[in-house]
Amino acid sequence: MILGAVLAGGQSSRFGSDKADAELRGLTLLERAIESLKAMCASVIVVGREHASAPSVPDWPRAGMGPLGGIAGALRHADEQGFSGVLTCGVDSVALPKDLRECLDPAPAFVASQPVIGHWPTDTLPTIESILQGDGRHSVIAFAKAIGARDVQLAVKPDNINTPADLAAAETRHDL
Repeated sequence: MILGAVLAGGQSSRFGSDKADAELRGLTLLERAIESLKAMCASVIVVGREHASAPSVPDWPRAGMGPLGGIAGALRHADEQGFSGVLTCGVDSVALPKDLRECLDPAPAFVASQPVIGHWPTDTLPTIESILQGDGRHSVIAFAKAIGARDVQLAVKPDNINTPADLAAAETRHDL
């Protein structure tokens, strides 16, 4: 079983407000991300935020560790609940392809243009914990390299909403 995890603990500094609550065609970015993963996963959680329309878990080992802390929180939860892996996306990843899970199989794999979108086996938990507890680079790419994850080029790149202008541009998409 695969757990879906929306990484939603970021600061939204370039956006200017909490982008998880920003609306795109009547749905918040958080709601869109949850719905996208629900179609591909047995269950979905939100990582790094307490109030969500799906169960929430904290970043690990603490907040402020960036996306890698969110992935670690998701992997810990998945391991405790008996999931074999986690499919992750950022709260600002809009228009995920419906075949994303198939594109990222076999795990480990990530989307080259947005490494937070990835499929991570739960047996990689010791590696991510070691990276986050170490003095080295705490990045998704460092984790991906350490576990031999494949980088996958998607035919159509999902939008990555970092600024209000990105949100406005996403409004013009016809496939939402």
